[in-house]
Formats: sequence, C-alpha cells, structure tokens
Amino acid sequence: MKRTHHCNELRPAHIGRAVTLEGWVHSRRDLGGLIFIDVRDREGRTQTVFDPSDLPPPLFEQAAGLRSECVVRISGKVRARPDGTNNPRISTGEVEVLASGLEVLNPAEVLPFPVDEPEVAAKVNEELRLKYRYLDLRRPEMTRNLRLRSKVATATRLFMDEQGFLEVETPTLFKSTPEGAREFLVPSRTNPGQFYALPQSPQQFKQILMVAGVERYFQLARCYRDEDLRADRQPEFTQIDLELSFIEREDIYALIEGLLQRIWKTALNLDVPTPFRRLRFEEAINRYGSDKPDTRFGMELVDFTEEFRASQFKIFSSAVASQGVVKALNAKGLADVTQGQMDTMTEYAKAFGAKGLAYIKVEGGEWKSPIVRFFSDAEKAALTSKLGIAEGDLILFAADQWLTACEILGKIRLYCAEVLKAQGKLVIPPDRFDFLWVVDFPLLSFDKEQNRWYSSHHPFTAPVPEDIPLLKSDPKKVRGQHYDIVVNGVELGGGSIRIHQAEVQKTVFEDVLQIPPEEIKLRFGYLLEAFKYGAPPHGGIALGFDRLIAILCGTPSIRDVIAFPKTAKGTCLMTESPSPASARQLRDLHLEVKAAKKE
Repeated sequence: MKRTHHCNELRPAHIGRAVTLEGWVHSRRDLGGLIFIDVRDREGRTQTVFDPSDLPPPLFEQAAGLRSECVVRISGKVRARPDGTNNPRISTGEVEVLASGLEVLNPAEVLPFPVDEPEVAAKVNEELRLKYRYLDLRRPEMTRNLRLRSKVATATRLFMDEQGFLEVETPTLFKSTPEGAREFLVPSRTNPGQFYALPQSPQQFKQILMVAGVERYFQLARCYRDEDLRADRQPEFTQIDLELSFIEREDIYALIEGLLQRIWKTALNLDVPTPFRRLRFEEAINRYGSDKPDTRFGMELVDFTEEFRASQFKIFSSAVASQGVVKALNAKGLADVTQGQMDTMTEYAKAFGAKGLAYIKVEGGEWKSPIVRFFSDAEKAALTSKLGIAEGDLILFAADQWLTACEILGKIRLYCAEVLKAQGKLVIPPDRFDFLWVVDFPLLSFDKEQNRWYSSHHPFTAPVPEDIPLLKSDPKKVRGQHYDIVVNGVELGGGSIRIHQAEVQKTVFEDVLQIPPEEIKLRFGYLLEAFKYGAPPHGGIALGFDRLIAILCGTPSIRDVIAFPKTAKGTCLMTESPSPASARQLRDLHLEVKAAKKE
C-alpha cells in the first residue's frame, strides 16, 4: 500500500516523518496564500497544507481546484501546527502535513448535499439521504454508527462462544405459517404454484435444534415481516436469536443480563448493574400504563376506582359501575400546558375510544377544571393525598375498562415527559439506562370479534406450571412463562420457556386455541413430530439488534444504524427497489400480474 498512515493516526511523535495519506477531501480552505485541505478516511481526518513557496505552480493550482469529496493521495512531512492553531475537536489536531505531492485518484462532482457540515447534513431531507446513501454513510456520525454496530456484533459472538453456544445458520427460505405479521412470499420456479416464505423469526428451527441435541444455539438472524413501518421497524431486520435446553427462566435472565453488561461496556464503557429489576405485567400496566415502561422518571398512574364509585361525576361512577376503573396521574409543573398540547393529549385519549380527556390545572391556588364542581370534599382530599397535588400541577384522568384506561394515561405520561424535558423541568442524564424484566404476561388474550382465545406471544409458550390446571377451566388467569427485556421504555426483546410436553401442547392447540387437528398438522406437523422423539425442556429469547444499536447510538430511528435501510413505504430509493419483473421472469415462475387499479 502506498499510504503510510490512516487519517486519524498522526500525533506529535510523528513530527518530521514523511507520510502519505489517502482519502476524501473533507474540506478546502484558502487562507493568506496557503491552501488547507482536510483529508478524511474511515478513521478520521488530518489537515494538510499546500504552500506555494515550496510547490511547483501546477501542483499548487491543482490543489486550489479540488472540490469536496475528491479522492486524493497526499504526500508530505508532518509538522507541529503553529501556536494557537491547534484543533482540539479532532485527534490529529496538534499536527499537520506540509504537502509535497498530490495525486487526484478520482474527481467528484458537486454533491447533492454536504457531508462535511454536520449541522447542515442533519437537516437534509431523509429521502435525499437515502437516495444517495453512499454519500450519507461518509458522514462521521454514520461511520461511527456502523463501527459501533460491528463492535457489538463481535462482542456478542465472543460472549456467546464463552457461554458454550454454537452459531448455527437457519434457512431463510421457509414455509408459510400465517400468524402474526404478514409474510413475504417467494415463488418457487421448480415447484409451480408453490411458495416459500421468508421467516419472521427462526423460532421453529431453533426449537428443532434443541430436539437435535445442540443444547445452546445462537445466531445474528435476518428476519422479514411485511408490515407497516415506523421509525423502529423495517421489512428486514436482525435479531440476536438464541435457544437453550435444560434451563428455566432464571437462567435466561442471568445470561441476557451478562450479555447486555458486556455490550454496554464494549460500546459505551458503562458498567451496568445486575440483577435487573423484575416487574409483573399487571403491575407495569397499573403503574405506568405500558408493558415496556420507562422508569427513569415517576409520574405513575394512581387508582381512584373506590373513591369515585359513588361520585356525582357520572362519567367516573358509570365507568366503575361497568366494571371499569378510574385512574389519574400528576404531571407536576405542567399546569402551564398550552391548548395545542392539551389537544394532542385529548387526541391520544380519543384514539383509544374515549370521548375526551378530564383534567385539573392547579394555578393561583385554585383547581381549574369543568369537572371539579362535581367532586365531593372527600374526593378532593383523596386526590390531594394520593397524588401529592401542589401549585403548578396538571392532573389527568382516564375512566374506562382497566387496560384501556391504563394505556390512555400511559401514552399521555410519555408525552408529558417529553414536554417537561423540553421545558427543562425534567432532566434525565443521557448515560442513564434503566433495565428491567417484564414477566408473568397472560398466556392468552381474547378476541371478541372472533369469540376465541389466541396466544399473547406464540402457541409454544409454556404456561406457568401452577396455572396449567386452569387452561380449560379459566384461561384468562393462566400466566405464560414469557418475559420481555426493557430499557428506558424500549422493548429490546422477548422470549419464553417453551412447551415440551405433548399433552400440554395438544391442550393449548385443540382445547384452548380451538385449532382444527388438520390445520395443526398442516402448520406444525413436522415440529410436533420432532417433539415425539425426546424434546428437552427448553426456552429462548430474541433481541432486536437494530433497535439495540439505535439505543447505544442515541438515535430514535433504526434507519440510522442500518447501512441500507428501506423507507417507511418499504422501498430502497438508491436502487429503486422493489421493481417490476420481466415477462420472462414471470413466465418462468408461472405467474401473472394483475395491475392494481389507481384510485
């Protein structure tokens, strides 16, 4: 290689040494007859100086004509920067290279957006950034994200190897098992009219690996879901996927806590304390209105069902009479909420079916609200006592069925926290990470429209042993051995101990989920067949790798930590995919395309 050092390597110890750097022109500045060119590569950047008194005019003119992002090779001698010109923002800021040679390896046209000005690049339309993703990835911020992603992947593999896991790749051409999110189908050319499906997860293969005696499996698995996208969703994504035999829930907790400790130390040099807090699903919903609560701040939900059971405020007493609840939270210091912010919170409530949002503003020593006149002195005293109401507070209510009321206030709680943070009234250190396990989820949920039970997680999740007798008599009370790992209000992943007893699995499929035997055989026959030949007790978990990296990088969108992500519509603007298939391709696949009608 002709280059002697990368662009983040030179230090005062290199002064006087002849060096050759290769990279991109990060910036060019003409100052007092001198030309300063910052050359950048993946590692960082170095300032080079072109002095016309030391260079042939053609070479100096060539340097003067360079534009940003040209690929260059610059040779010269390292020297200390003049007094008062050091740049503490970059690692090479004490030295510069006095150029003696320049070769343009490739010129660059004018860029559609700058990559050398972070403030400007951050404001560039995301669609433009995605169309020119190869330019966007040149930005140091994006390079940092990819570097951290690589470090965490390596740390994960090393940790799992230390724990005795085998990395096993499972197929990405699978069979369709329509449940949960929609699948991507792949037509088979050699089997006309039949389709593969891209896996939503390696769930069934990893359970079969347990039957096969692998005992400890993991992989950084590619998964696919054809669903509507958000900032934390992509049609293709990566999971840290694992499964273990002969274990219980506590073994999973200890393993994942150790893995996350290693990852946070590797990525951020932070020591994560263990064991993580445990929170039952019901308690999480009751206190925070979410099964992935952000516990870095208070503002907890408080129950007032009994206090308002006989209230003169009919909306509350009617909700209680209908087997519902009355919940409230105190957004302390938010009585100065704007009408627009109140409208936003009201819309959150209406999205869950509520007709509006009841509130109290405490200002000037008064409770300002259209509903206060209906409250008795005892009800007011209960609110004051249980919520710690003081001047400047904003009290928000929800009266509905338990889960709905909690979820309404859970959504509003997070919104209030964002408003308080923006006002400087709620300060959360950027290096604070509150990890917790959410446990004891209900095994089953009831679909009123279809009048049937369905699995809250998936049908292979094992019930809590002492609840197995309730499967037929009282399914609502059956808890599953399902667990979610949460940090700062984000679900990092979830998993469960699996059913390995044939009779329990049969009861769940046929008696509880009411899946016809022929459908069971069609969808899961090969897996149940495998279980007949000695399936060990086993369980596992999958962590969303992209989401985890986004948290470590401090970005709200996983698109910022994926090299080539899709847009919210599932398209790649750079490659213009998806794209139409040719007539020959369709013929070979025995397919005909019916054009969608334009509305």
